[in-house]
Amino acid sequence: MTFLVYQLRNAMGEVQLGWETIEIGGHQTDVFQPDRPHSSGHVVIYLHGVHLGRLRGNGPVTELLRSTGLACVAPMTGPSWWLDVVCPAFDAEQTPEAHLRKNVLPWIKLNFGQKPPLVGLIGTSMGGQGAIRLALKSPQDFPVAAGLAPAVDFHTWMADGDPILGAMFESVEAARQETALLQIQPLNWPRHLWFCCDPEDDRWWDSSDKLAMKLSSMGVPYECDLETSAGGHGWDYYNQMFAPALEFVVRGLQSEQRRLSPNGD
Repeated sequence: MTFLVYQLRNAMGEVQLGWETIEIGGHQTDVFQPDRPHSSGHVVIYLHGVHLGRLRGNGPVTELLRSTGLACVAPMTGPSWWLDVVCPAFDAEQTPEAHLRKNVLPWIKLNFGQKPPLVGLIGTSMGGQGAIRLALKSPQDFPVAAGLAPAVDFHTWMADGDPILGAMFESVEAARQETALLQIQPLNWPRHLWFCCDPEDDRWWDSSDKLAMKLSSMGVPYECDLETSAGGHGWDYYNQMFAPALEFVVRGLQSEQRRLSPNGD
């Protein structure tokens, strides 16, 4: 391993082992290396939300990562919506999706020895839709994805006057064309797709429900929880739902590993 692991003390004074902030492709990235990695060396990419909430410093999620043995790589791209569209607030030339593909994934291969399709995606809010959208758009690369409170219909954020999306798209309709709902391929889908949304989440629950209905109508397999309530949209809810989300990701990665190496080779 080419990077050092150090102790990070969170706001409650609890010591967390394993996090480091490094630079990948010219942009900051939080990296978690568990002290007891999963026997298969599983890695998950965390896609943050629009308010840039980080897992580094989050005690409950850090303990979940440690207990599952998952390494976690969490790039920081600002409120860029994880699209393959240039976001001036992130980078004047490279799109957030290109950054993941051209910089983050090669770094994971070099440092953790894993590459698609054996790299999972998980995200919250803006990042939740990013994980789902990437999986639906490129299921052969990202067959395992979980989205917590995904902001599926993010184009409505632009309709409400968001300046970041306003700088990325000429119109609300152009933004809608990039949403996860329009990335669904009826004959080519991610094999392990999971999402959840609190029914008290007035902003994003309806779009998650719409996503579930469209996936069902098109025969695309998925799992979702649109019933558990834990405070609406925010970290109280995310912290509760990370456990089932990470459990799903680990199961999915194990299934993909068996698919690729049925004889254990």
